[in-house]
Formats: sequence, structure tokens, C-alpha cells
Amino acid sequence: MDYPTDLVDLVAKRSTGFQLEGFIAGQGPIHPKLMLVGEAPGRKEVENHIPFSGAAGKELIRAMESIGLTRENTYITSAVRSRPYKVLERLDKRTQKNEFVYPNRIPNKKEILAHAPLLDYELSQVQPKIIATLGNIGLQRLLGPKWLISEKHGTVYRGSILELNDTLDRYQLSKREYNVLPLFHPAAIFYNRSLTEKIKEDWILLGNLLEKEDE
Repeated sequence: MDYPTDLVDLVAKRSTGFQLEGFIAGQGPIHPKLMLVGEAPGRKEVENHIPFSGAAGKELIRAMESIGLTRENTYITSAVRSRPYKVLERLDKRTQKNEFVYPNRIPNKKEILAHAPLLDYELSQVQPKIIATLGNIGLQRLLGPKWLISEKHGTVYRGSILELNDTLDRYQLSKREYNVLPLFHPAAIFYNRSLTEKIKEDWILLGNLLEKEDE
């Protein structure tokens, strides 16, 4: 998506001082049946500017394909559009010298708030019929901190979502109502194989919801 220059400048200013790098635009068609809202880009995404193009992205594409979705018919974005990183010092076993590394990390609440104008703009432009959140960060950005993916996955929500207020310093409930389906983040399978069946069932549910939209 091409964002207005003043919007990009605003978010850049709001992000000053945070350990963030790069800027990855949301991608996909306007007015799709589905918008996917993830967490934040990783190192791979910063390199190639394609959302969900790393290891988690491969899992996501497999799940999408299982219900007839592609990148071409789905809008993909995230709560934060830059890569959050942390700075760690470690010993290089080969050289026996200390080195600094910059791994990914989960974005914090202030970073999510800083990037909130982008997601609000995308929602106003894309106007998806269904939003599926991927993991806790996307879910809580839209529905608040009390929503946990472990409890709410596969539960369809219909109602207002969180958007920035006029002073851009906190959230308020939107006037427009949305259909939101919380899904596990595709990377969850790497850490907990026992989620395999739950994830499969949730995607089948999503497929059924999308079919109803066609009726």
C-alpha cells in the first residue's frame, strides 16, 4: 500500500527513540474478504520488503493455501511496520571475542501505539469483510489487553475495535463494527507442536466464514 507521506512522517516521528529498523508496507488488494494482522516484521521482511516472508511466513502461506487464499487475494499487515530488535553481547566461539547481535523481539505497547495511525489508515482504506489476527499482539491491538489468544482463538468477534483518538495518545472504540477472528501466530507451531490440531481447526473455521461471505 502507498501511504500518504505525512502519515509515514508522523509515524517516523512517533517512533523516535525506539529500537526499530526498516519500514514494511502492508500488501494486498483493497476491499478483500480477509485482512491478516500480525505482530511486526522480522529481519527477513526488512531485507525483502515482503510481509511474512520468513520461516513463519512459510507456515502462514501453507495455512492460507489450505483454504484457497493467496497473497494476491488477502491483505497482509501488522500492528508495527518496523522490525523491533534488541542489542545483545555474546562470545563468538570461533574468534573468542565478544560481539554484538541484534535479534528480533516483541514490540512494546509504546511502539504499537506509535504505529497505530498506519493500521487505522489501512482499515479505513482496505475495509475487509473479515479480520484475522495472528497472535496476541495483533489481537490486543484491536481488542485490548484482556484478549488472550490461548483463550480466544477460533472465537468470532463482531463489534467495535480499538482505534486512535483525535489527540493520537490513546485508544477509543471505533464507530464501525468489524468481524474479527483470533488465530495463533504461525510461528507458534515452532514452539508448541501440540497446537497443530487447534491451528488447523481455526483455519477451517476461517475458511467456512469466508465461504459464507460469498453466499
